[in-house]
Amino acid sequence: MTTPTLPKSWQRQLGGEFEQAYYRELTAFLAVRHAARAKIFPPQETRFSAFTHTPFSDVKVVILGQDPYHGEGQAHGLAFSVLPGVKIPPSLKNIYKELHRDLALPVPEHGFLAGWAEQGVLLLNAVLTVEEANAGSHQGHGWERFSDAVIAALNAEREGLVFMLWGAHAQKKGANIDGHRHLVLRTTHPSPLSAHRGFLGCGHFSQANTYLASRGQQGIDWQLPPLDEPEFQLTP
Repeated sequence: MTTPTLPKSWQRQLGGEFEQAYYRELTAFLAVRHAARAKIFPPQETRFSAFTHTPFSDVKVVILGQDPYHGEGQAHGLAFSVLPGVKIPPSLKNIYKELHRDLALPVPEHGFLAGWAEQGVLLLNAVLTVEEANAGSHQGHGWERFSDAVIAALNAEREGLVFMLWGAHAQKKGANIDGHRHLVLRTTHPSPLSAHRGFLGCGHFSQANTYLASRGQQGIDWQLPPLDEPEFQLTP
């Protein structure tokens, strides 16, 4: 795995991570898995799409996922998002249900969330790679330290962000976020196993926009336009 080229704003914050021993070990692990012909998602060219779509200075909202989808053609570097033409996964269906309940928005017919990312929603997975049909297979190999560095940089260097922490894993990862500098929203994960225990009815999307407006910022337009509109770009 070559050293990624991040947008300049992220490179200033994270460039030092690529020189750390843990990242070199992560690179070696991925090289071994590639050599073993493991099918790794997302492909290398879209692995850092969250940072490409949402520059550091543009982040308004952080939605934290765990690891990428592990089915063919699903993951493309944005947490909870799938590529056009791919069936909407169950957790994302519940996210859409809550959007409809919270903001009375029509339920999108696709699962491609680049429209959110382009407005400042950082769709960050704690682990950036996974192997086909093997959920969690790349946990514990270094990605967690990298995503911790992302959260730490946003927490310290930015102010007035909204962090949406869905589920125990995300809440543990975001435990050190300064609630005086940022709005931290917590509820259960949108998975069908837990969504009815708090996620459905949480109101996080309206709360985020109310908070951003209170700070003089434009809220997020959570309505995803149809895929045939020109703002959808499939570039990494």
